Amino acid sequence: MLYPENCLERLGFVEIRQLISKHCLSPMGQNMVQKMQVMNRFDQIDKFLRQTHEFKSILENQEPLQINTFFDIKSLVDKIRVEGTYLLEDEWFQVYTSLQTVFSVLRFFEERAETYPTLEALFEHLPIEKDILRKIETVIDQKGKIKPNASRELQEITSSISKTEQDVRKRMDSIYKQAIASNWVADGSLTIRDGRMCIPILAENKRKLKGFVHDESATGQTVYIEPEEVFTLNNKLRDLEFDKRREIIRILIALTDDLRPYSPLLLSYHGFLTKLDFVRAKALFALDIEAEMPGLVKESSTKLINARHPLLTLSLAAEQKTVTPLNIHINAETRVVLVSGPNAGGKSVCMKTVGLLQIMLQTGLLIPVDSNSEVGVFENIFADIGDDQSIESDLSTYSAHLTKMKYFVEHASPKTLVLIDEFGTGTDPQFGGPMAEAVLEVLNTKKVRGVITTHYSNLKLFAGNTEGLENASMLFDNAKMKPLYILEMGKPGSSYAFEIAQNIGLPKQVIELAREKTGSNQNRIDTLLVDLEREKKTIYDTKVSLAHQQNKAKNLLAENEKINAFLEENKKILIKEAKLEAQSIIKNANKLVENTIAEIKQKQADKTATKELRQNLQKELVKNTIPKEKPKPAPVVVGGEIAVGDWVKFNDSETTGQVLEINRNELVLAIGDLRSNVKKNRVEKISNKQAKKVVQMNSFAGKMNDAVSSFRPELDLRGKRTEDALFEVEKYLDKAIMLGFPSIKLIHGKGDGILRKMIREYLRKYSQVNRMEDEHADRGGDGITYVYLN
Repeated sequence: MLYPENCLERLGFVEIRQLISKHCLSPMGQNMVQKMQVMNRFDQIDKFLRQTHEFKSILENQEPLQINTFFDIKSLVDKIRVEGTYLLEDEWFQVYTSLQTVFSVLRFFEERAETYPTLEALFEHLPIEKDILRKIETVIDQKGKIKPNASRELQEITSSISKTEQDVRKRMDSIYKQAIASNWVADGSLTIRDGRMCIPILAENKRKLKGFVHDESATGQTVYIEPEEVFTLNNKLRDLEFDKRREIIRILIALTDDLRPYSPLLLSYHGFLTKLDFVRAKALFALDIEAEMPGLVKESSTKLINARHPLLTLSLAAEQKTVTPLNIHINAETRVVLVSGPNAGGKSVCMKTVGLLQIMLQTGLLIPVDSNSEVGVFENIFADIGDDQSIESDLSTYSAHLTKMKYFVEHASPKTLVLIDEFGTGTDPQFGGPMAEAVLEVLNTKKVRGVITTHYSNLKLFAGNTEGLENASMLFDNAKMKPLYILEMGKPGSSYAFEIAQNIGLPKQVIELAREKTGSNQNRIDTLLVDLEREKKTIYDTKVSLAHQQNKAKNLLAENEKINAFLEENKKILIKEAKLEAQSIIKNANKLVENTIAEIKQKQADKTATKELRQNLQKELVKNTIPKEKPKPAPVVVGGEIAVGDWVKFNDSETTGQVLEINRNELVLAIGDLRSNVKKNRVEKISNKQAKKVVQMNSFAGKMNDAVSSFRPELDLRGKRTEDALFEVEKYLDKAIMLGFPSIKLIHGKGDGILRKMIREYLRKYSQVNRMEDEHADRGGDGITYVYLN
């Protein structure tokens, strides 16, 4: 149950409905969107959520499900139910087009049986009745017109009409030429008057041509005559047209009578298309707001991770901005969250986000949260948002608030979600604060769940000392004097009234006077809250930094594991190939030896023949000999005594270092940033030129040069799933930023544009991305995205 009646409007759900309606292909789908109701049955909500989630997967994976055109065939079916009625050509064409869409969708799901189980339930036991299409195809062509051969009689009539039209044209041309030759014709050519073809004749010659005068010119000098012979043919043609129309009606009546028994099945097809249009619209809206399906639980609880207000998300996206995500939890222990903080700091948006997302979920819509979020089901949702004062009802602002509080207290239960904005305002704070505290205490005893925003200190203190209530605050940047829009659970927040007044430029004496009037205790509390806010900001920044480092380490570990798995797999393949090759060499060698021995025996150990056979054996041996690797050029060793400043190389490795000190038989070496004591007999002196080459090879710059030369600023993502493509883009973009490339080129293809949209929305989250552009239309257009980096 929702209270008050304008609850959906206050929370912004009316705008959500309008946005979803825009994605519908038919008025039937739009009607279903307008009829969406808040549900409280767990199984029903779960079914609607899964339907939308599965359709969203189809769109994200660019599956070939074509839903382009269908019509409201319910009104047509209602029409043919009455005996004696019939559908016109264009109406049967609408039925035909809609059924083609139905059968195309049914075939799509049949080919992917059990892949989308919840969507398949929409058409369970719904047959593909192709007889309906075949019967319509015998009468209606691909353009929605009656086929000339729909019946033998129609074919004969059509043939007669064609022949008569030719006769009319021939006879008219003959008479017209004769009239021209006789100079009877006025200026102009054959013309149509009253639907008949006429010859323009000079008025003085009108009695020379037998026929019927249909019209005359404004001056009366020209009359328009239909020749008598043609008049008879035209009458015959008109009779044939009437016959044709009667035959078409007879055919349509016969088709309607033939398909009337299929009326219940046609209504089932109509219902399926309507539901599919409805689910499709919800899935497209889910893509617009980057919505996911959270975990649905039966308890009256909420755990939102990275939640975003959908309307705010779309509004800021149009301005190339992003929403700061909200993290909040409401459960049996933390039943009511009391949010405090500065004005315009995001308190009301926080409360409305919780309420709107709960309503969206309970109407079967996916919500913009992390998929690890958990959302329960509430039986009642009560909201007190905005000013409901009414002159007609003689209600002031505070009276309107109290009327709602009365209803909340009387009807609240543990399965009720209460949303109250600016609790206790509208009257003298000295009385409004205690009244709000009393209402909150009663609601807490009823174990309601909710989010309440306030500035009152007595409510913050009450929440801190009462089980089931939890203080929370919107973070504020004290240095920049601007809100951060981040909710921090567990601590109350300051209103920052004096700080904001100072930042605006209010005179100092006014602020000091206000501090004196506030009282020392209240000032001390507010100062403590500000200090606490500053500490929370520091802790939050540290947590964010740590999370980034952990994420980076996790990515590196995953990449390392992939490389190890790849190397291990390659190792197995190489060993297997080596064994197979060794077996082949041994077999060939055995065969060669046996053949050689046989030939020696056959030629009775002839010296020349034996020598040739030995040479053949030696050639085969050389073929399978592994060539020796050329040794790497060793650093040039310079003789003589080692002195301070000389470069030396370790005898047992390629490591080099520079001598800093000499202590008898020990050297102090600088090896990179390290200092090490080494015995003289463990190193050899090398030239400075060779030492520089070795250092350069092992330097970071050298490695970076290799990385830059091997990096290609172009990534082909065609054919990849959305998740895989985004993972590739993340790795590729990190490398491009690290190597300092000014731009990169992403090839994603055109298709339905979903992959392009997802990639671009993902890239907008990077502050390093300056702008994105399509490729030139001649070279790929919007199938390629150029990304320019800062």
